[in-house]
Amino acid sequence: MTRVKLCGIMEVSHALAAVEAGADFIGLVFAPSRRRITPQRGREISQAIRAPTSRPSMVGVFANLPQDEVNDIARLCHLDYVQLSGGEPVEYMKGIERAIIKAIHLRGQPISEVLAEMERGYNIRDDLTYLLDSYASGMYGGTGKASDWDIAAEVARKFPIILAGGLSPQDVSQAIKRVKPWGVDVSSGIETGGVKDIAKMKAFIKEVRENR
Repeated sequence: MTRVKLCGIMEVSHALAAVEAGADFIGLVFAPSRRRITPQRGREISQAIRAPTSRPSMVGVFANLPQDEVNDIARLCHLDYVQLSGGEPVEYMKGIERAIIKAIHLRGQPISEVLAEMERGYNIRDDLTYLLDSYASGMYGGTGKASDWDIAAEVARKFPIILAGGLSPQDVSQAIKRVKPWGVDVSSGIETGGVKDIAKMKAFIKEVRENR
């Protein structure tokens, strides 16, 4: 089954809608972005969906912060995963207390370079998942720009990946068929006017479930 991560959640109401729609992961952005939230807001969102029954895994998105600060926010917000979307070196991951999602931004580098980076990470952590995203200067994600599906598909034949970059309810089924990722990640593709759109959130998850 293809997992679904809805990223850039900023409101409790949108987090609750993500739970109802069946998201596997909810992403809270603590990196520089128009979707950035405070740790206090992250805690509010996380607490709102905590329940004894199953709930989506909470993912915090960070970029180039000190490890202690990342770990403090992870504890405060009850995060299950830390997503590293900056230029953190492989050794940085040793100091992170939560399972890790590491973003690789595809900017035309050879696939051998991508695979080598992933291998180095797996040698450091066994609770590591890689996310392949598009590249845009000065941005850490949520660009709405499609990533390179050809490279992603080749990588996905070797390792489980989360595919991000420009996905929407209109193209996610095609992406799944072509890339066969372990998971998909969406942010701008479920927004209208820069705000999360619950109808689009539901439509995105419906498309994924019907093409898993």
